[in-house]
Amino acid sequence: MAPRIKTRERIVQNSLELFNQQGERSVSTNHIAAHMEISPGNLYYHFANKQEIIAVLFTQYEELVESFLRPPQGRQATVEDKRFYLKALLAAMWNYRFLHRDLEHLLDSDKELAARYRRFSQRCLLQGQAIYRGFVEAGIVEMDSVQIESLTLNAWIVLTSWVRFLCTTREISTHLSEEAFKRGVYQVLVLELGFVTAKARPAVDALCQEFYVSLDQALEQ
Repeated sequence: MAPRIKTRERIVQNSLELFNQQGERSVSTNHIAAHMEISPGNLYYHFANKQEIIAVLFTQYEELVESFLRPPQGRQATVEDKRFYLKALLAAMWNYRFLHRDLEHLLDSDKELAARYRRFSQRCLLQGQAIYRGFVEAGIVEMDSVQIESLTLNAWIVLTSWVRFLCTTREISTHLSEEAFKRGVYQVLVLELGFVTAKARPAVDALCQEFYVSLDQALEQ
């Protein structure tokens, strides 16, 4: 018999599901308790408020991103690594899309979370630059250190603001498709195209085709 999931873990899972579907602002702790068919008191036994649930979800997101956002160890980077990063970023953004949707509001509401997010951003930017340096060393792209820094920053801005962009271009912002997120990842790939070397171009072009989603499709209701 499968072990029963602890109530605390169930609260976190159900909160993530509801936040992603409806947006964090629309979901109260009472909504979460009702959705789970438990009493609000049972929920408060585990979490004093919604911010505590969000903090746990942010920890999960942070650990997920940091588990893959690093250069390969003991070997040169390949275009296949690029596919791996893009797929992993797509999955992380999709599975925790509520974080991206209303980031300013979440950070304004919780100063501790805001400080954690700043540190997380700084680490991601450093790891992103290390990954691009690996692609330069492998002869996949040609960039100097300022270009690497700027491209990493541009990629971060696109990825972290993509969900907000989607929400401003459609009437019903709750129903975002995975295809729409895929287009966001494709946008990062396009940023790099001017730096791709001749030898890596065919493989990178194939990757572009794999991730391409038309804008009409990405913005469909």
